[in-house]
Amino acid sequence: MKTEALFDVRGLVTVVTGAASGLGLAMAEVMAENGAVVAMLDIDAAGLEIAARRLADAGHAVEAVVLDVADSERLAAAIHDIADKHGRLDVVFANAGISAGPGFWLPAGQIQAIDMEGWERVMKVNLTSVLVTVKSAAERMKKQRSGRIIVTSSIAGSRAERAVGYAYVAAKAAVNNLVRQAALELAPYGVLVNAIAPGPFLTNIADGRLYREPEMVRMFTAMVPMGRLGKPDELKGLALLLASPASSFITGTVIPIDGGITAG
Repeated sequence: MKTEALFDVRGLVTVVTGAASGLGLAMAEVMAENGAVVAMLDIDAAGLEIAARRLADAGHAVEAVVLDVADSERLAAAIHDIADKHGRLDVVFANAGISAGPGFWLPAGQIQAIDMEGWERVMKVNLTSVLVTVKSAAERMKKQRSGRIIVTSSIAGSRAERAVGYAYVAAKAAVNNLVRQAALELAPYGVLVNAIAPGPFLTNIADGRLYREPEMVRMFTAMVPMGRLGKPDELKGLALLLASPASSFITGTVIPIDGGITAG
């Protein structure tokens, strides 16, 4: 099979949550730029409009849906509406996520300082919304006996990270096992479920702290054997692989993309 056929995603109906910026936007871009039909979901109405318009103006098939993924009913309805509109659902990226604040290297991130309201919000966005996205996608994909579900996890889901908040690491650890469990159930239906586990990337998470706080950049950069933070565009190859025919025998994996951090 030629390379073009291996990575052919033309016409695939795709949903990306958290698509207005950062890693989600990179996922939406690589799919749209390679011919997929992409529904971009995000709570950031202004950012989503700009991103979707830019892709549409370049001739790509995209649509924007403004919603909060913490609203489970609205999220599920949006995914089903997209599938109904296009008659199928081929690829879903459960990407949306938020920061849980600092890790225990700062007093505000230590376990006795955990704010339970903040904990619940992170769990709704980083874990429950993933479950709802996977559940909604599976309902459609099992019937058509095909599909790809790709979840954004984190290397913080498989190891302790002193710079990352408790709710974030707990949610991502749960996401990893959710992916494995769903992969086992859905494999007989031809539905593949995998997770991407990024290390430190330069994105807007945590209200863009990595853009404003040089000390944060230095701390995260020091963790990376390659000596720098990742760029969202560097996620595109892995995202395209997992969405394409090239990944036809890959399911139940949590794949790190972290500049070498987990090699140590």
